Amino acid sequence: MKTLFISDLDGTLLSPEPAITEFTADAVNSAISAGAYFTFATARSVYSAVPITARLNINVPCLLMNGVSIYDVRDKSYINSEFIPKAASAEVLKAFERHNVHCFMYRIDDGILTCYYSALTTKVMRSFAESRKNEYKKPFIQLERLIDSADEYAVYYTTTGPYEDLLPVKLDIERINGVDSAFYLDVYNGEWYLEIFSDKASKSNGLKFLRSRYGFDRIVAFGDNLNDLPMFEQADVKIAVGNAREEVRAAADFVIGNNSDDGVAKWLLENYK
Repeated sequence: MKTLFISDLDGTLLSPEPAITEFTADAVNSAISAGAYFTFATARSVYSAVPITARLNINVPCLLMNGVSIYDVRDKSYINSEFIPKAASAEVLKAFERHNVHCFMYRIDDGILTCYYSALTTKVMRSFAESRKNEYKKPFIQLERLIDSADEYAVYYTTTGPYEDLLPVKLDIERINGVDSAFYLDVYNGEWYLEIFSDKASKSNGLKFLRSRYGFDRIVAFGDNLNDLPMFEQADVKIAVGNAREEVRAAADFVIGNNSDDGVAKWLLENYK
């Protein structure tokens, strides 16, 4: 039986720092050397996800930005991306404007992911942009109006802030045809993240793609947060780390050790033969 092991990163495979610990790297790479198929699914983009997992010998394309893109780490190329319809992008930006909330817009043009913004209005947004520009060399471009570049290459919108500020935007976006969203609490800074993408893009659909393209008979998925529930919908075995949200633990077949104690790696050592 051809089995895929796929793990969320932040709060699941990564330590709280966040990082891939030496123990996790050794355990995952040992399983891969023994014949396991292993990859990850994350809300992160290519610029932070690939460097932070560099210690792993990933041998299956990964899911980026909650399934917006499927990316081959070895070939450094996008296998598939789901773009947001142009009309839907305009409606998304209008929803942000109605509630005076600023966001980041991502476009993939000629295989290059670029992030655009009009203003960095909160400390968290400024920290997000600075860390990714300096640490991961992600390209950021400031525009006066995002809507001027919201064309057929837009794939993703995201912002972060207090629950009460973002919930009205989330409710407005639920009425827009052609898009879906993820709304969840960040495991590091205690702020809420709102992410918008094509309704064809999700960790669920990403898993369907991997299963079909590479002929997996069985999928074992590890997660901790609300944006992992769509992945659980397609998995044959659902595993929550001990620090997972209550909703994720309730949806899981098994609950294992915390991410702070290399829970995923220890499960692999004990269960992969």
